[in-house]
Amino acid sequence: MTHITSMLETYPKSLGRVDRQKLAECIAACFECAQTCTACADACLSEDMLAELTKCIRTNLDCADICAATGSILSRHTGYDANITKAVLEACAATCKACADECEQHAGMHEHCRVCAEACRRCETACNELLGSLGRGASE
Repeated sequence: MTHITSMLETYPKSLGRVDRQKLAECIAACFECAQTCTACADACLSEDMLAELTKCIRTNLDCADICAATGSILSRHTGYDANITKAVLEACAATCKACADECEQHAGMHEHCRVCAEACRRCETACNELLGSLGRGASE
């Protein structure tokens, strides 16, 4: 059991029909992706071919910010608004897809980009899975 799961279980009110496992997985994937994208951007800054990695760095940093915000928003349940949650999850999935696509272009030369692309794909999948479960009428 993770601390994320423990915190979800200790929440004093009902989470409604939200799939707690998918929620916990998505929160974890968001925070892991944020850290991975930040580290990838930093690694890119250390590469000799810095000019060729400008878009990758920018995409990494955008993705890190979106993922961190999404993880934080998903961690809050008081005053829940499904429309906001869905919009944030859609934005996070789209950003993770864009970042993974960009990093995959450099993965053959830079291992950190390969690792980052994997984290982004995992987060994209987790966001889409949680979105799918919310679309089936989950509410609070």
